[in-house]
Amino acid sequence: MTTPEQVIYLNVPVDRIAVLVGTDGQTKRLIEETFGVTVKVDSSSGQVELRPRQGGGDPAALLKARDAIVAIGNGFSPEKALQLSRDEVVLEVIDVSDHVGKDPEDLKRVMGRIIGAQGKTRRIIEETAHVDLAITRDKVSIIGHPEDVDAAKRAVMMLIEGAMHSTVYRFLDQYAQRRKFSRRGLF
Repeated sequence: MTTPEQVIYLNVPVDRIAVLVGTDGQTKRLIEETFGVTVKVDSSSGQVELRPRQGGGDPAALLKARDAIVAIGNGFSPEKALQLSRDEVVLEVIDVSDHVGKDPEDLKRVMGRIIGAQGKTRRIIEETAHVDLAITRDKVSIIGHPEDVDAAKRAVMMLIEGAMHSTVYRFLDQYAQRRKFSRRGLF
């Protein structure tokens, strides 16, 4: 008995399709080679079809390829998205509108809190938690090691929930101290 072929369908914003495909299809080919998958892109609709390469493939690699494509669709460069090929790197996407509603003013206010003046808050989250962030109109995407992504997600959620920036910075400083000591084997 044969197993059904795994197929993943994704929708990528049309304005990110050029980044996904790359010059002369270079990025698309790199994704296919890195993850051992086949990628079909409908440039007009943004629909992406993802399959294991002929002869089967690693199901985990298919999911990692999906995450890389989602990351590119959410604003990451292909280089940063391809970090997801490593087992110790994960992607987390927070849809801010799920937490604050669809009101454009509320969304704008909360996204502004996450970014901070001149990008200060975003930069502090990235540097302190050792993650990469991509921020779109209503989503915050995070790439990094699982424990670092969890800390960054907690910081973003604190901001969404209305915590003061100083409270979030204190949380991140405490996380950075724990991370530093745990890497040294002191915790």
